[in-house]
Amino acid sequence: MSEVKTKGGMAWDARLYNAKHDFVWRFGAGVVELLAPQAGERILDLGCGTGHLTAQIAEAGAVVTGVDRSAAMVAAAREAYPALMFEVADACDLPFAGKFDAVFSNATLHWVHDAEGALRSIWRSLRPGGRFVAEFGGRGNIRAMQEVFDAVLVELGAAREAGEVRPWYYPSVGGYAGLAEKNGFEVRFATLFDRPTPLADGEAGLRNWMTMFCGEYLAKAGEQREEFVRRVETRLRPKLFRDGQWVADYRRLRLVACKEHDAVQR
Repeated sequence: MSEVKTKGGMAWDARLYNAKHDFVWRFGAGVVELLAPQAGERILDLGCGTGHLTAQIAEAGAVVTGVDRSAAMVAAAREAYPALMFEVADACDLPFAGKFDAVFSNATLHWVHDAEGALRSIWRSLRPGGRFVAEFGGRGNIRAMQEVFDAVLVELGAAREAGEVRPWYYPSVGGYAGLAEKNGFEVRFATLFDRPTPLADGEAGLRNWMTMFCGEYLAKAGEQREEFVRRVETRLRPKLFRDGQWVADYRRLRLVACKEHDAVQR
């Protein structure tokens, strides 16, 4: 996963991420298959989190660098995989030029509101003909959850209207593919699909998810944080709690694009 932005001072808990949210990188195994890393390739894992997918890519014989804006995540990745290279870096300001055969990213780019800035940075990091393979939240991701988050903040008087808190960027396929093409990529594959995602720990699953990923909403709720969480759980239970487990209403956008050989970035 991970974050390439700490908007609002949001901090990441690497231990909570590993303990309760391993679905993030486990589901990412399919994106690694799409990447199809080859021995000797130079690959950048953008938003590497605690490094589990970075390590999977390295097992194919690729030379991998993992980057994340969260220093806590990078520290955890270095501890878990000391033989691999990890750096703290921002998606919109990557310190590389024409270095990589591929840039890989899983569950990261929905945290980056400056999507064009990230695409430009990725483009600069790739060699001509290099590929960009990514999966992240797409249009409609956690729609039911976010509608309730917004409504409860208003009910509690912590927000005047829905939409005051906007932690995530969930683009459509056409919108994101068009932006990629505008910035020197040839899009080879793009799809949007539903992926209902079971959350760990039964009754505590949604609460854990919110603790990990909803820092801006919880900060907005302030001293009413516990009441905010309780109302959200009550409101979402009929729709998202099944057979003793919370199931998040995820939708994912998956994309493969190549840096055009003759492209000049605008």
